[in-house]
Amino acid sequence: MGLDIGLDQAGFETRVAVEIDKSARETIRTNTKRLNQQVHIFEDVTALNAEKIIEIANISRGQVTLVSGGPPCQPFSTAGKRGALNDPRGSLFRDFLRLVDGLQPRFFVMENVRGLLSAPILHRSYADRKSYPTAEEMPGSAFSVILEEFSKIGYSFEYGLLNAADYGVAQTRERVVILGSRDHERISLPQATHSANGISLPPWRTLHNAIGDLNETQPVFQAYSDSRLQYLKLIPEGGNWRSLPNELQSEAMGGAYNSGGGKVGFYRRLSWNKPSPTVTTSPAQKATDMCHPTELRPISVREAARIQGFPDDWIFCGSISDQYRQIGNAVPVGLGFAIGQSIVKAMKGQTIFQRAEQQSLFTLV
Repeated sequence: MGLDIGLDQAGFETRVAVEIDKSARETIRTNTKRLNQQVHIFEDVTALNAEKIIEIANISRGQVTLVSGGPPCQPFSTAGKRGALNDPRGSLFRDFLRLVDGLQPRFFVMENVRGLLSAPILHRSYADRKSYPTAEEMPGSAFSVILEEFSKIGYSFEYGLLNAADYGVAQTRERVVILGSRDHERISLPQATHSANGISLPPWRTLHNAIGDLNETQPVFQAYSDSRLQYLKLIPEGGNWRSLPNELQSEAMGGAYNSGGGKVGFYRRLSWNKPSPTVTTSPAQKATDMCHPTELRPISVREAARIQGFPDDWIFCGSISDQYRQIGNAVPVGLGFAIGQSIVKAMKGQTIFQRAEQQSLFTLV
């Protein structure tokens, strides 16, 4: 609900949510009830159609202002092995597209991981190639399909790679964002409010800005094993496995020592004076460590939520791993707010739609 909270802060009203994860549904249900918000929650997007949403939300086709979402992005992620088939037409993107087409919202927002920009539809290792790559094996072919499909249903769009740190979030987190317009209204990506160098804009917010004043008497986190702690206690603030003495690096890393890649997440301890790296779904895992700057523990659930911009009174349901997963999968609230502001500006820039500004901004997520 990070994107949804941000959109709500920009003036939208969430009416419908679609969430297949049980603990995440309970989180949505708990918080919307606490805030006295009326949000209908569907479970499975593949079993949902626009007609059902129209009936439940008591709206008509074309009345919805915004449909937003992030179809599961694991096939396009650069964090692991990419699948052999990344064709968006065979993924949950198809269902997102189907609902946009069926509901005909004035605008849509789709977000995904950076890897989507370069992902091919088909992946074949260089060793297996006996000819030049086909069109479907070219980098970016999957993203081209997505843009083509949005065009086919009549939407114009703007897209780009946005870094949450540029919008006041204390975290360097890059996401591909596509903003679509049914009526071809002029729409643009949000303008940055912060910068890395802090010259023309305020500097990026740091981890200390986000959690420095958070006092938790009993922080909730997944404890490290003793075998991990013996190395983590040697890592200085802002360091990682490369900060270990040379004679311990191979021992600490095990089989990963000789593997490729930067491996920057191994035995990583965060720095107070820099933005957090991307909040992961497993901040206590060996390859995605997010160790507290000064304490021998990973960041707590509440600290992770703070970094993502969630309000302190936002309740996360499920086990500790469930809560971490919900937070790590969310769009930072500040980025959602910036996106929402861009859409509202687009609405206000079209005088033909001024009357609509007096109505509720219906949002389906």
